[in-house]
Amino acid sequence: MTVQVLRRRFTVAEYYLMAKVGILHEDDRVELIEGEIVEMAPIGRYHASSVDRLTRVLSQGVGQRVILRVQSPIHLGEHSEPQPDISLLRPKDDFYASGHPGPEDVLLLIEVADTTAEYDRQVKIPLYARAGIGEVWLVDLTQDQVEVYRQPGPRGYRQILMPDAEDRLAPQALPDLELTPRDILGA
Repeated sequence: MTVQVLRRRFTVAEYYLMAKVGILHEDDRVELIEGEIVEMAPIGRYHASSVDRLTRVLSQGVGQRVILRVQSPIHLGEHSEPQPDISLLRPKDDFYASGHPGPEDVLLLIEVADTTAEYDRQVKIPLYARAGIGEVWLVDLTQDQVEVYRQPGPRGYRQILMPDAEDRLAPQALPDLELTPRDILGA
């Protein structure tokens, strides 16, 4: 006998309602991915210091040209609202108080991974591509590698770059913001 498991996907509105009524709490480390509430990995010290380093380097490089967000939601439709580690966003006078940024607002997303690199590659990065996020960087701390994903499409990113430690790279939307993987990884 085969048992069929039925899954119920949640919407972003239901996700926020769960928080409002106390099912989810403000300190719960969860995000909504494809209708599923996914528990996020704890932030270890290496991950935290890497996000802090990136935040400093990027904020110095972009100044007030963009909004730099750290571990905040990006609205990707009715069933997904991930929280990438870093987002560079188009400036908006209200700093997105009127609603979380969507794909059209994102100049660059960065995911920092120490224990979640495969999940990010297999689930989150394809989700970003389907949503039309133009560029995503994956900082894989276990491999001391930065992966650059560009040219999104329904089947994923058509361009994937794996620069060497001293290669210069810049977000496509901010070509004057040049970094090396060494700058990003602090190696």
